[in-house]
Amino acid sequence: MLADTGTRFLSLDVFRGLTICFMIVVNTPGSGATPFAPLLHAKWHGFTPTDLVFPSFMFAVGNAMSFAMRKYSAMGTGAVLTKIAKRTALIFLLGYLMYWFPFFRLSESGGVTGFPIDETRIWGVLQRIGVCYGIASLMVYFFSTRTVIWLSILFLVGYWLILLGWGDPVDPLSLPGNAVRQLDLFLVGPAHLYMGNGIPFDPEGLLSTLPAIVNVVIGYYAGQYVQRAGKNYESVAKLLLMGATLILTALAWDLVFPINKKLWTSSFVLLTTGLDLVILASLIYAIEIRNWTRANWPRFFVIPGKNPLFIYLLSELLAITLSMIPVGGGQSASDWIGIHVFQSIIPGAFGSLLFALSFMLLCWSAGWWLDRRGIYVRV
Repeated sequence: MLADTGTRFLSLDVFRGLTICFMIVVNTPGSGATPFAPLLHAKWHGFTPTDLVFPSFMFAVGNAMSFAMRKYSAMGTGAVLTKIAKRTALIFLLGYLMYWFPFFRLSESGGVTGFPIDETRIWGVLQRIGVCYGIASLMVYFFSTRTVIWLSILFLVGYWLILLGWGDPVDPLSLPGNAVRQLDLFLVGPAHLYMGNGIPFDPEGLLSTLPAIVNVVIGYYAGQYVQRAGKNYESVAKLLLMGATLILTALAWDLVFPINKKLWTSSFVLLTTGLDLVILASLIYAIEIRNWTRANWPRFFVIPGKNPLFIYLLSELLAITLSMIPVGGGQSASDWIGIHVFQSIIPGAFGSLLFALSFMLLCWSAGWWLDRRGIYVRV
């Protein structure tokens, strides 16, 4: 997900690493206390800083594409299609296997039973990344920039109309009645959907993947622009201007099509890509132009930015493993550590945050070890 290039843009590397670190923090808050409100997703309509994490990951995928696509110009169309198809399929498969992991269950009596494949979750984070990467790559490879822009607008407006037209007539944007859920129930059934919202509904469903493609597309053109325009005040100003334009458009659209991460509404796409452009411009200004790099702080984020997919997978598999290890009293190892260690040190939300930061640093250490040995996991 991070392409090697002869011209390094430290700010892009830091953006990727910052996204990965924040993603781990919000995904592993620890047990025993409710995290701080900004570290929780919005319950339905609305927005929190945590809601920015996943779309920023998608934006970073587009950034990386802007480097990889330069190499594709020297390859034949058949080789490019094969490469895109393999990468898309592998990312999707990794996501599917991650949700299936560890492929067995522990019964209440302590026995081990297989995890039936007919109950595995089909959609998910990596699955969405894989599909959006594949479609966005085909778009920017085969079509002109103008055509890609018009297709992106069509995706956003078309998704809005689909939700309004095919959802529940009374409340088409409700949790039980939205078209995303209805389509997934029809295609894969409730057993293959995420249950974290109390009913079968996947926030990474098939239909809501359509607008998510635009997050990757905008990330791609942002990366391409930075490479072309360079590290200067003009590029920072233009990124800030475009970011502000997208944010204002999102806030206006929010009046009729609410910002909603779980539905991945079109207003949500514009808001998150606008914020990502502002963050990227700020990093370019601070790191590339003003050289605010005392104590070499950017390197902390560059390390996970070089192995983003590996570190994300490591964090998820480690969290799943800790949640399955029983330690007595009906608690898992993850619960026990969160309650008896971190909550005893700092009770409440601060203890939850300390657990999350410690877990993130553990995963970061694995990235540091790989970086010291020049090992970079590519897909």
